[in-house]
Amino acid sequence: MSEPNPNSLRLNLSDLVMVAVAGQIAHPIGAANPYRIGNDGVPRVLPATGGIVINRRIGDRCVGLAGDHIEPGVALHNNQREVVGDRSGPNRALITYACVGNRARVISGPCTGHWGLVTGKHGGIDHVLVDFPTEILRRLAIGDRVQIYSFGLGMSLLDYPDITVFNCSPDLLRRWGIKERESYIEVPVTHRFPARIMGSGLGKNTVWRGEYDIQLFDPELRRRYRLDSLRFGDLVAITDADTRFGPSYRRGRITIGIIVHGDSTVSGHGPGVTPLLTGANSRIRPVRNPRANLAALFDIRRPTTQTRSRTLIERQQTAFSAVLRKPVASTVKRKYLTE
Repeated sequence: MSEPNPNSLRLNLSDLVMVAVAGQIAHPIGAANPYRIGNDGVPRVLPATGGIVINRRIGDRCVGLAGDHIEPGVALHNNQREVVGDRSGPNRALITYACVGNRARVISGPCTGHWGLVTGKHGGIDHVLVDFPTEILRRLAIGDRVQIYSFGLGMSLLDYPDITVFNCSPDLLRRWGIKERESYIEVPVTHRFPARIMGSGLGKNTVWRGEYDIQLFDPELRRRYRLDSLRFGDLVAITDADTRFGPSYRRGRITIGIIVHGDSTVSGHGPGVTPLLTGANSRIRPVRNPRANLAALFDIRRPTTQTRSRTLIERQQTAFSAVLRKPVASTVKRKYLTE
């Protein structure tokens, strides 16, 4: 990875504490019923959360995949139980402490010693997502342990105390290309869209442990805001969104986040956004830049070109309509009529 391009943002780095946290690569979990009922009423059986996604990484498109809430790279979950606290305590600490841009090191199995990068958090299933090179993803095994060097919890912008920072490492802030102006910061993003299209994840009282989803079911809004070109790792702006105390709609505020998982056919769901910054419109100004993707900022790989993709529902509806429009062969007609 290349060295970061430093900016002039003053951070409270001398106050921060680095803590090692760990989890193991999580196996996908199957429900009693394998079907997911889509927004179109169609049941589908698709790959979903967990496991090792080998052929989808940050920088790749996340819309129109034959999957549901696909988590690129590796999904981590801590299944250990400590002598104090309840059973899920260690995993809740893992998902709280980990910050986007933190380094992660494999500490068991054949890939011991190899390094990856934290790319996001997925609430509900409570996974921390980590990117590794493809050759490492192919060698990793379910259950291998990965240790994250958490650094960023408690971080603040000293000159902008009214801007709240979540889930974000100092390394990401340094590389992001944020520019200070007279009374605000300019933040590079790939997309900007309104909070009114946000769905699953609303109602939580914190954004420290996950994300909330962009609904893609309205074709006009999807095209207007270019949401069909979203990629894993894209940094995006949600207008009229206040995430200080959980995700909520509030005019005059804005939230900047990162795309962490893929889209979904299920109502209210879609690509997930883990919030990183939130503040007043007068203090945060998003600036469009197609390179505002985690893969490019950390010089991991070149993101795919932003091209528009149809959703899975659209693809299947188009294919079905084509079959219905196709004329039936005359021999088939005669056979049917004579039976």
